[in-house]
This record gives sequence, C-alpha cells and structure tokens, in this order.
Amino acid sequence: MNGEIDADVVVVGAGPAGLMLAGELRLGGASVLVVEKLAAPTGQSRGLGFTARALETFDQRGLADRFEGLETSPLGHFGGVVFDYTVLPDGHFGARGIPQSRTEQVLEEWATELGAELRRGWEFQGLEQDADGVTATMLHEGAEHRLRARYLVGADGGHSAVRRAAGFDFPGTAATRGMYLADVVGCAVKPRPLGERVPAGMVMAAPLAENVDRIIVCEHGTPPADRTEQTEFAEVAAAWQRLTGEDISGGGADWVSNFTDATRQVTQYRLGRVLLVGDAAHIHLPAGGQGLSTGVQDAANLGWKLAAVLRGHGDRALLDSYHQERHPVGERLLANTRAQGTIYLGGPESQPLRELMAELIGRHDSVKRLLAGRVGHLDIAYPAAEDAHPLTGRRLPPRVLETAAGEVRTPELLRRGQGVLLDLADDAAPRAVAAAWKDRVDTVTGTLRDPWAVAGASAVLVRPDGYVAWAGAGADGLAEALTRWFGPAESA
Repeated sequence: MNGEIDADVVVVGAGPAGLMLAGELRLGGASVLVVEKLAAPTGQSRGLGFTARALETFDQRGLADRFEGLETSPLGHFGGVVFDYTVLPDGHFGARGIPQSRTEQVLEEWATELGAELRRGWEFQGLEQDADGVTATMLHEGAEHRLRARYLVGADGGHSAVRRAAGFDFPGTAATRGMYLADVVGCAVKPRPLGERVPAGMVMAAPLAENVDRIIVCEHGTPPADRTEQTEFAEVAAAWQRLTGEDISGGGADWVSNFTDATRQVTQYRLGRVLLVGDAAHIHLPAGGQGLSTGVQDAANLGWKLAAVLRGHGDRALLDSYHQERHPVGERLLANTRAQGTIYLGGPESQPLRELMAELIGRHDSVKRLLAGRVGHLDIAYPAAEDAHPLTGRRLPPRVLETAAGEVRTPELLRRGQGVLLDLADDAAPRAVAAAWKDRVDTVTGTLRDPWAVAGASAVLVRPDGYVAWAGAGADGLAEALTRWFGPAESA
C-alpha cells in the first residue's frame, strides 16, 4: 500500500518518551507527527522526577534549565534500604518532586519549537505496513483518518495499542499484587518520602504542593485491580488507615489510580517499520523514577539513528543497534525493579533478604556504587568490540572543557544533536579525518579541566545521545567509527 507521506515518522503517544523522540527526530532533520488520543493533557502525574542519567540527557539538549527550581537528592534507596548515591562520581538519586505533567510540558514546548506537529484527540485504531512505509488508521471526532509515514513509533504506554496491532511478542510475568496511588488534599499526612515498611505492607508520602500530598499504599494481599473500574478515594483512605492507623478520609483526592507489579518486555523493539519506546516496550513495578527515565533514554537512542536512516546517512545496521543497545537496558530495569519489589514489598519471608541487603549496602561502598549506577542509569555500557578503548559505549560525563574560545560544559556541545569529536591534545590527525564528516560531526579542541578517566585517549568521538563511539590516541580506527555511526564521508 503506497500513498502520499504525511510525515517521515508518526509517533503515537504524547507522553515523555513520545515527545522526547519527536524533538530528537526534528534535530536530526526528520518530519514528525505526534498523535495523542487525549484531547488535552490531564495534569495527572504518575511520575515525580527522573534519574541522574535522564537529567544528563535533558541537559544535553538544553532542557534542564527549563525545570525551574530543579533539585537533586543525594540520598536514595534500593528496595527501601537508604544510602548516599554520591558514592558514585556524578551520582545522585535523581531530580525529585517534578510532576510528570511538567516534564511533558517542557518536552512538548521543545519538540514543537523544533517543528514537530502534535495532534490531540487522535486515537490510534490499527496499522498496515509495507516495504515503503506504514499506514495508520486513526479516529478523530468520530471519523476515520489514515496517516502515512515511512516509520511509525509506538510511545503509547503499557497498554500500547500499537504493540498489539503490530504483533509484538510481550512475554513476562502477570501482576500478583495491587497498589494505590493518590494525590490527597485537605488532610495532614506524615511525610514518608522514601517509603516506610509497616506490618501489613508499605506506605509512601511526600508533599507535592501546599495542602497536597502524594501517597502510595501497598497492602499485603491486595489483588490486582480491575482496570475497567474506577478506583475510589474511599478505598485508598481505608487501606491507609489499616496500614498506618491514620484517618485521611476527611480529605479528598485530586487524582486516584492503581498500579501493579506486572513485569513484561517485548522480544524485539522493531518489527519492520514499526518501533516501540518507553512503557510500550517494557512495564515493571515503579521504583526510583526509572520508567519515565528509561523511556526518555530509549527515545534519545532511537531518535538520531532513525533520523540518520531517513536522511540516507544511516543503514539497517544502525537502526538495528537500537534494539541491540536498549533491550539489555530494559532487561536490567525489569530485574532491578523485581528485586526491589521482593525486598521492599514482600512479607516476613523477605526479612532475611532485607537484612542481608542492608548489611551489604552498609559495609561495602562497591555495593553502593553498583546499585546507584543501576538505579541512576549512570553505568550503562553499550556493546563494543573486544579491542575497543574502555570508554567506548559509555556515557560522556558532564565536565568543563577549556577551549580557545573559553570554557564550555560538555553537555552544551551536544545541543544541536550532532556527533562531537573532542580533540584533547590539539592533534591535527583526528581533526583531519573528521573533517569529511563536518556536516554531521562537530570538532572541538580543548583540555578537560575536571577529572575524567580518559585512560590515555587524546581524542574522543561522541554520539548525539552522549555515548562514546570511539576513543584513542591519534586517529587509528576513527574513520571506521565515523562511517559506522555517521555514514559515508561527504566525499564518498
């Protein structure tokens, strides 16, 4: 089925992952149409922050400054065991207290400023794909419409209609417990920002605004809720009183929802010309703001690659690297959230495990570093050749680079969504090689003022998503890396 193209990419879903992807695609020169079934944002916010690496990802695009009053927390937890995340260089528990609605607002403004089109009130119904593109059937104001794109991306959440329509396999474990979430108004709630284990379960509470508190109630023995039925505040208040002895029934709620510990992940992130990002690709127990953050990073990984393919600078291998890199990250996400659920939400049978984890974390900084890296996503290492430099596949941390034009922070070098070659030794050889890719790769000469273990590398090639594509002394292997990640040279 062929037809006129409405956009290079249709993104279904205007949550954080879909909006981040739209901005990334626009930076890469692709036309983007985002369709969202809701006629207007709800203002509801399941997520209340994001991880350390997600904050770095936003910083790379100049978005961190748009979150007014942004604060990070040094103290975090793993399965309820509290420790200091700054034991890891650049580590923290993430940006706290930022409603997901604000994150979506920031990303929508950025994506539309870049030229992405957002259509609200458009509900996805189905799709057909062929060798040249995808045709999506949409419902808008009671009428069916068809949109044609070269690629379609499902960013439509854990109950993704795109995932079902395209036939993605979604194995995993079904929900075993139900939990409540509510934004409570008009009653005093004792703060429990990192959660508190009580005899019958676990409760969390944190202030959102004046006279508004976010609470989470996890009561042992609560079955998964029927998603077709509305959760009432009275149910939440009753469960809260059973667990804490506190009566909040005299207040009300701006928003009430429920969630479960269901854990699933698609076996492939791409089927033909249909791809998935965020919760459409993986669902899990919420823990530490990792869901939203992983979706944003999925989008940052996919966006520049898909745009390069559409511009003719990338090939199928580049697009396939999206699954190869992000599927293992999703697997680790599911593993660490399941582990935290077992430690934190289990009954008396989990007490020995909780005690062991508390002892390991309390005694060993190496354990703290490992767990902070997992939850903060700072330890992600994408696959690299055995003989590659140790930096390859790892993130470029935020550091200050001293250049002839003055000081610049490394995240600022990635604002345009281009690749970057860092010439750290004023060496003409790597600059000469990279010159043939100057339309896709910026070259910057300077010295790092802040410490970073570059392990003898005098030049570092950084991908648009902030991960190292190549590092070395001189220029050996640089041309091959540039070709792999950025396509043929200009003169080729």
